[in-house]
Amino acid sequence: MDKLATVDALVVQQQKEWGEILSGFETKNKYVVMDAAGGTLYAAAEVGGSFLGRTFLKAARPFTIKLLGLDGSLVLEVRRPFRFFFHEADVLDAQGGLIGTIKRRWSVVRRIYAVLDGTGQEMFQLFGPLLHPWTFEIRDRGRTVGKITKKWTGLLKEGFTDADNFGVTFPADWDVELKALFVGAVFLIDFVHFEDTGRD
Repeated sequence: MDKLATVDALVVQQQKEWGEILSGFETKNKYVVMDAAGGTLYAAAEVGGSFLGRTFLKAARPFTIKLLGLDGSLVLEVRRPFRFFFHEADVLDAQGGLIGTIKRRWSVVRRIYAVLDGTGQEMFQLFGPLLHPWTFEIRDRGRTVGKITKKWTGLLKEGFTDADNFGVTFPADWDVELKALFVGAVFLIDFVHFEDTGRD
């Protein structure tokens, strides 16, 4: 995770295969994580799961996503159990230690997630403003310190695939594990809010 040490912005780009684009059948999600200049830092891929789960559970399916360095070494793992409601995901380091958990909170119209540390203490909130459906503000005691934003990729790509691109911003001086926790949050947000909406 050392590559996260000095960055204050990342781009997480979902990769789609032509077989999925042409057939419409959901395949395992793959991503590339880049710095703000477009340099590739990591690759991420959904592992395990089944064709039936992807077909019938779609965005509600459980998943494990492994974040790998350019040398193929494991950097991070994100695990999401099956949930129809109150979605959550654990973010683990390369040794399997729990860095933290992203957990959906109950709200009538807003999209709110608690960001918990490894002991279960709430550190931050991810807050989706009502009039900005593609934005999640990273809030520290009500103060916005960063954000996760889905970026529109153009009519052709949005029209034919559900591939998503996200921008993530946070303070450059944050600990790398804290930054990694929000990289993990991107994958959960993509599944819960954008996985089935690309062809709408």
